[in-house]
Amino acid sequence: MADNNNKPIMYGILVALVAVVGVGAYAMLTAPDDRTVNEHIGDAISSLDAGADDAARELQDRTPAERIQDEYQDATDGDAN
Repeated sequence: MADNNNKPIMYGILVALVAVVGVGAYAMLTAPDDRTVNEHIGDAISSLDAGADDAARELQDRTPAERIQDEYQDATDGDAN
């Protein structure tokens, strides 16, 4: 068990770790969509069976967070396949 002299250091390390993880998660979820035009078209074609609106969304540049939000909405609206 850590003695009382090390507790502030441990709390500092914990806060720094949480901050690094938070910044990393934010950076990952807001990263730009770097797919090529061919990849956009291929993704749209592969998602045609889920509906034309899903296929059209694949043609847009969206961040991973926006893509996750779309998947969540599709899963909870009752129309998802």
